[in-house]
Amino acid sequence: MSPDEAGASDRAFALLQDLLPKQALSKLMHRLARSTNPLVRNTLIRSVLRSYPQIQMRDARQPDPLAYPSFNAFFTRALRADARVIEGEAGDLVSPVDGTISQLGQVVAGQLLQAKGIHYSPAALLADEAAAARYADGAFACIYLAPYNYHRIHMPLAGRLVATRYVPGALYSVNAATARAIPGLFARNERVVCEFDTALGPLAMVLVGALFVGSIETVYAGEINPPHARGGGVRDVTEGLGTELARGAELGRFNMGSTVVVLAGTPAIRFGSQQGPGDAVRMGQALARVQ
Repeated sequence: MSPDEAGASDRAFALLQDLLPKQALSKLMHRLARSTNPLVRNTLIRSVLRSYPQIQMRDARQPDPLAYPSFNAFFTRALRADARVIEGEAGDLVSPVDGTISQLGQVVAGQLLQAKGIHYSPAALLADEAAAARYADGAFACIYLAPYNYHRIHMPLAGRLVATRYVPGALYSVNAATARAIPGLFARNERVVCEFDTALGPLAMVLVGALFVGSIETVYAGEINPPHARGGGVRDVTEGLGTELARGAELGRFNMGSTVVVLAGTPAIRFGSQQGPGDAVRMGQALARVQ
């Protein structure tokens, strides 16, 4: 079986998630992560540091993990100014996050690849039927952030904000196993869609919620969720419209691990053959060039 195909363990993991009270668990995590009680804060921080020795506190602006007022402050910590380099030229698309590439490539026949045999459309992902035309010939990159990664999200290109939408949905895990097992995962989960005009055409940044992701926030509108909508519809966020963000500038942040989907509406963007699914990337690392 290919690593991109769902096996019995993947399907069992997806089924287990169907049985979990995902909204309640995420709400609880949101409260615990923001607790300033020293016992709660330090227990959570020490637990994560033990579980994920990959965490590099030397890259942080504040390298002492117990100096943060809450677990959330530690988890969404800022990096030193020199910890990441924005590579390439102004027209090169760079990684918006530290993470692992799930999939990347061109939009083919109006579809993005999620995993082997599983596709989804820009319209479904962005909760906007007109998006199918805007991104029909474009390119995309889907990048997973593990709990040990840096959790702030940056701009892959310079752009002007033209729309933000909160899209209610499920809160499945977004790791590779779930992506192989649940069709349309990223178009089913709760998410915040940020669309920009850029010198290369339309650009969408989709911040996908997940199990235990207590919040998604942007630099221009603050915390957009929670509350997690139940049965509500798509909500337009008007704060920040027209905001100009430079290439590499901070856009927002996650609490806990999640996924970012970058969707560019120009056929001129091409990804290099040196990067593919399973490869680690760092914020600012060049992902694609304009031909």
